[in-house]
Amino acid sequence: MENDTMNTQASQQKTDKKSIKISIKTASIVAVLIILGALAYVYKGLFIAATIDGSPISRLTIIKKLEKASGKSLLESLIVEKLIQNEANAKKIVVSNDEIDAEFKKIEGQVSMQGGTLDEALSKQGMTRNDLKKQIILNKEIEKLLGDKINVTDEEIGQYIKDNKISIPNGQEAAIRDQIKDGLRNQKLNAQAQSLIAQLKSKAKIQYFVNY
Repeated sequence: MENDTMNTQASQQKTDKKSIKISIKTASIVAVLIILGALAYVYKGLFIAATIDGSPISRLTIIKKLEKASGKSLLESLIVEKLIQNEANAKKIVVSNDEIDAEFKKIEGQVSMQGGTLDEALSKQGMTRNDLKKQIILNKEIEKLLGDKINVTDEEIGQYIKDNKISIPNGQEAAIRDQIKDGLRNQKLNAQAQSLIAQLKSKAKIQYFVNY
């Protein structure tokens, strides 16, 4: 009789321990689900772009449509950006904070003359100041890689004025010559940049894993 009682108690203890283990496991699963649910709610913008009457539009849907519309051109621009950065690093080219600040002030001045602010102009283009900073650095890296190839001489400015029969009012000679110089320099920059990019692409090993 005593043996039966002891066996019954032992069996009950095993059952209780098993129940405790199952309860702990269940509680752990519930806790994880709660945490995942909370994270999904807090970071729902990472997965859902919008909802219409409760029906979601996923960010993946938008990404797929964007890739289909402009994936190829965007990928090419990112490849070019990477090629330029790699070449600048290889040649130890550095863009200083002073150069970046000077370019910011120049752009802000140009926007201000048009009656706007830099932040407003950037917002209209879907850009931030950090986006502009990256663009400035990239442009400066290109300029430094091209070096003397984009310089504009006084003779070239004079020839441009002569060829286009530009009449310069008194007192505005310096300002107009600076504008012409900037224009000629940009022309050279665009032409030489295309040549540089073609050269870098020919040397690089580029593998495409997605076809747009």
